Amino acid sequence: MLRITDTRTGEPTDAVAARRGLTRVEAHVSGADTTALRVLLVADVLARALEIGGTPVVTLADPPVELRARALELGIRPAEAHTALGGQVVHVLGPDDTAGDGIHVEVAPAYGTAEPAVLRLALLARPRREPIDLDDADLAAARDLLTRWRKAVANWATRPSRPVPEGVRQQLRAAWENDLDVPAVLDVLHRVEADEELPEGARFETYAYADRLLGIELTRDIGTL
Repeated sequence: MLRITDTRTGEPTDAVAARRGLTRVEAHVSGADTTALRVLLVADVLARALEIGGTPVVTLADPPVELRARALELGIRPAEAHTALGGQVVHVLGPDDTAGDGIHVEVAPAYGTAEPAVLRLALLARPRREPIDLDDADLAAARDLLTRWRKAVANWATRPSRPVPEGVRQQLRAAWENDLDVPAVLDVLHRVEADEELPEGARFETYAYADRLLGIELTRDIGTL
């Protein structure tokens, strides 16, 4: 079960409503800068994690038009406008934003820009409570990693499929269910990439499974080699 730190109390809290009822993920943004984009990204990944765990979830946000366009480019799924729905409420907000009752998940400021997939990975690679000022080295590292992983996935896809090893699946779930620790998810993928004893078909399925959370199109280049 996904547990996330409530900024107001500093304590981990269940992000899943009782009896798997609806969870509302509300993203609070006002501007259109990279910090606001990061808030929407965290809300998107949180909703994806809840969905993978079988929790009904709706994402609510009403971003400015310019930010909505940037979010779509980044692969952030469109949210619904804020409405009066029941269920558990998780508010995702920047350091200067406010919200009502419910769990508060604060996202630190972020600065810098790049092509959408690279920016998404660069933002996900750092803890959400850590401020980011992306420089050329950060973006180059994210670009190189994304290129390498997409090429590897395309190669692995040509091999017979194998299921995600249960131990690896548990490591991935443990990472994102522990306060939505996406950098730890990426660490698991690095270990899978380096494990030469793991069948390539299993590596492919592992990366495809993890990309349900990450949303960085790791399977995009299948069939292009």
